[in-house]
Amino acid sequence: MSIRLGILMDPIAGINVKKDSSFAMLLAAQARGWELAYMEAPDLFLRDGRAYARLHGLSVRDDAQDWYQLDSARIAALDSLDVLLMRKDPPVDLDFFATTYLLERAEAAGTLVVNRPGALRDINEKLYTAWFRDCCVPTLVSASAALLRDFLAEQEDIILKPLWSMGGASIFRLRQGDPNIAVVIETLTGHGRSLCMAQRFIPEIRDGDKRILLIDGEPVPYALARIPAEGETRGNLAAGGRGVGVELSARDRWICQQVGPVLREKGVRFAGLDVIGDYLTEINVTSPTCIRELDALYGLDIAGQLLDRLAESLAGRPAGPA
Repeated sequence: MSIRLGILMDPIAGINVKKDSSFAMLLAAQARGWELAYMEAPDLFLRDGRAYARLHGLSVRDDAQDWYQLDSARIAALDSLDVLLMRKDPPVDLDFFATTYLLERAEAAGTLVVNRPGALRDINEKLYTAWFRDCCVPTLVSASAALLRDFLAEQEDIILKPLWSMGGASIFRLRQGDPNIAVVIETLTGHGRSLCMAQRFIPEIRDGDKRILLIDGEPVPYALARIPAEGETRGNLAAGGRGVGVELSARDRWICQQVGPVLREKGVRFAGLDVIGDYLTEINVTSPTCIRELDALYGLDIAGQLLDRLAESLAGRPAGPA
């Protein structure tokens, strides 16, 4: 019997098919004969403790001009799906949190939700690096301008970032004597009301911010080093960085050995670690990217590997309700 796979994502009409990892997963699932169902967050609803959605049947093709087709919507319980991929991008806000509770009801009814809804709530992609301090540079999380200024004086060159965004948004580099210190701190902390993260600047960013993908806690053997554009500090592709393939170093593999088993135990089946030089900077669990780039560079099938692992997990499980 065909596996019924649902995907919850941002509008498929707006994706870049050459770079979208969710699209890679859909192509891999369709190639395996899986039945695809598409939904966006507003399509979900809860009735008497059971989670439902307006689901569209979906077919995809690897064509940058015409990459998807949706069937008419139908109302169905989420537990009618065998697998549900939660691939909505941050921000991780109150709406995102509410969505994870609905997905957790589907999980309780037998659907394999990837990544696990509880883990999406527990793991802030910036803050969770604190659980692996030996992998990280000196870091401060605070809303206090005084503490942030003290940290800057101590480290002399730092990166400041918000806790809930993605794609390099609102990331600042500050050095001693910068005339914008006050306004940057005010902006990121909302004048002392919100926590932000400060990390010692890692000069090896010139060689790229490596995205290392983990499947069930095990690393893909190559990373995409995202090298900043001229005059930029951020390597994020969304901020103009360019991607270069690199083989994992011994230090990269050691970091994966520290982080991977913990993520696997928490139900994170697919993750992306950000490593600059020898240091872990972020743990991406919401909608990690770079599958398509690494597949193209090295002839891999990363999404296929993930789906094969999910199929193994489904083997022997009772079928969900119709």
